[in-house]
Amino acid sequence: MIHPTSGFRGTRAGVTAGSGPSLQADEDHGKSLPRVRISYWCAKGHETLLVFLKLPDNQLPAVWDCRRCGAMAARDGMAAAEADGMDDGYKSHLQYVKERRSSQDAEDLLAGALEKLRARSVLPDELLGDA
Repeated sequence: MIHPTSGFRGTRAGVTAGSGPSLQADEDHGKSLPRVRISYWCAKGHETLLVFLKLPDNQLPAVWDCRRCGAMAARDGMAAAEADGMDDGYKSHLQYVKERRSSQDAEDLLAGALEKLRARSVLPDELLGDA
């Protein structure tokens, strides 16, 4: 069993006491880096408040996912309101199927599946409305 207050805690492998500089210099310990709070709004008006290191504006993200609804959120609420949430490339399963198959292919597949079900006596003709 390892004791919870092990002497190895907080040290790097191969480092012995007094053998060189530590991970953090003593004068830097406890100083926090400058931070900035940025609000992002989605089209539904939800605000997401994030804290970043103080960086130039071009290094901070222009858009962020809304924490409440998952839609795109922007720093200025107007840009998020103008953007459509479904324009991010999302496609349903049916849309992908329609890309791969034509309507004739769909009709052929349906007819084949119905024939298999009729052959197994799962679907009688009168239930299908075919005549």
